[in-house]
Amino acid sequence: MGDVLAHITALIRKEFDLARAEMSENINRAGVAIGLLVGALVVALVALNVLAGALVAGIAELGLSPGWAALAVGGVMAMVAAAMVAKGVRDLKLTSLAPSRMAKNVRRDADMVKETF
Repeated sequence: MGDVLAHITALIRKEFDLARAEMSENINRAGVAIGLLVGALVVALVALNVLAGALVAGIAELGLSPGWAALAVGGVMAMVAAAMVAKGVRDLKLTSLAPSRMAKNVRRDADMVKETF
């Protein structure tokens, strides 16, 4: 009985260590995702600035090439920002941050303990 309790205690300790490591890994991924969102915000602000400049230049010059060139650059930067936001939001979903390996191992270990008794 003492050996069984020692094995169960060691098993629980290992599962908590796995959960801690998995949460640390997920927090690092969340940090990268937040960095992408901050980067997207900076790019989006630059895109808005360029688009505003392009609109002003386009209206002022009635379609001369410098205005339309600035409009094209602003549009491309806006698409880049949208892609960064989509990736960051996708990486921050709570399901991707949950310790799934630990949960699977705990279920497996519980089944093994049930079979032992």
